[in-house]
Amino acid sequence: MTGDQTVTYYLDVDGVFKALADPTRRSLLDELFREDGQTLRALEERFAMTRFGVMKHLKQLEEAGLVVTRRQGREKLHYLNPVPIRLVHDRWVSKYAQPWAAALGDLKTRLESPMEKVFEIYIRTTPERLWEAVTDPEIRSKYQFGSRVTSDWTPGSRFEMTSGDGTMALGEGENLEVDPPRRLVQRMVALWSDDVKREGTSRVTWEIEPVGDSCRLTVTHDQLREGANDELYGGWPMILSGLKTWLETGELLTTPGSLMYT
Repeated sequence: MTGDQTVTYYLDVDGVFKALADPTRRSLLDELFREDGQTLRALEERFAMTRFGVMKHLKQLEEAGLVVTRRQGREKLHYLNPVPIRLVHDRWVSKYAQPWAAALGDLKTRLESPMEKVFEIYIRTTPERLWEAVTDPEIRSKYQFGSRVTSDWTPGSRFEMTSGDGTMALGEGENLEVDPPRRLVQRMVALWSDDVKREGTSRVTWEIEPVGDSCRLTVTHDQLREGANDELYGGWPMILSGLKTWLETGELLTTPGSLMYT
């Protein structure tokens, strides 16, 4: 970054470290590493404390952005959100301690359990600008490993993801819902390797909600088979970190594989 350009974090780095400092909260994360999308009741059964105590710890993890909740009928499910870990890594760890990067890589792997993955990030921008960044192929290539996504962005239309020069097919699918600048739901087949091709179709939902001078972006990658190859969904923390950096600073975030398909 140069000049007065800054990246706005949903919470400062201290918030993430504070949430991780307590052993009970780390144990809660361990339980979600083991099985994502658990109810409060399921988590409560694994701890020798009151329901209120578990709720209090979960609330602090939510405030740090490390846990995301979603309603399913009458139940409230808790999901891990690895994006803050990625942001801490990109801002601090990679500059000072390479061994920490390997440790966070292991943590990231544990965070990404199968079936359904929910990622959340706050970006200082407008819903219209964020929607443009998701749907414009030139902008998309700046933060999604150099790949381009093209479509006419109408409900039921097709989309294609290709390498920057258009010579390699990386993915394809259908736009199930298109509601700019709020919601985009896509059925996708990944094509960038034989392993992901064998996974078949999955679904990606982009949800944009204005919050003050920023937007909350939630990306849900679901309809994954049990034990799905993490190559299919493991890049989301890097993609969303790159999207945030570009919208807030105009600069590219160099991450592993960032120039893979240019």
